[in-house]
Amino acid sequence: MNRIKILNKKQIHQKLNRIAWQIFESNYDENKIVIVGISGNGYELAKRLSVIIKDISKIKIQLAEISINKKEPFYSITKTKLDEKEYINKVVILVDDVLNSGKTMIYAVKHFLNAPLKKIISICLIDRKHPRFPIRTDFSGLVLSTSIKDHVAVKLGENDEAFLQ
Repeated sequence: MNRIKILNKKQIHQKLNRIAWQIFESNYDENKIVIVGISGNGYELAKRLSVIIKDISKIKIQLAEISINKKEPFYSITKTKLDEKEYINKVVILVDDVLNSGKTMIYAVKHFLNAPLKKIISICLIDRKHPRFPIRTDFSGLVLSTSIKDHVAVKLGENDEAFLQ
């Protein structure tokens, strides 16, 4: 199988820095924001964004992870350790690595709609632009038009990279 590297470690770091600044610029007047990563790479990216935002601003960060069955989100329970009172009237920022159809992100958004929020911001490292659900990213590191047969993978760890196969 042919793999094409689309982002290396340095590029991923640069993209996360830019996204962190965009978060700060659009929320500079907030005392506290809630950053929620979709389990797996989304949560890892949320942790990294939280660190960067803490370095560049005085905004307090409530970090959390949300677990969703990506294959069947409608029939599974979405779980997070966040108590509803922790995000009432707050800015909630949802983070994932790749936005493909929007299914995972929209079910993550659904979890937070039972409480009044200031706003929800959606973020992904790579937006593939294959929407099947009415959701878009507010901030993305890379917008990549791919064929539906292509697969985009993000590997986070010692040697961060994103590739198309």
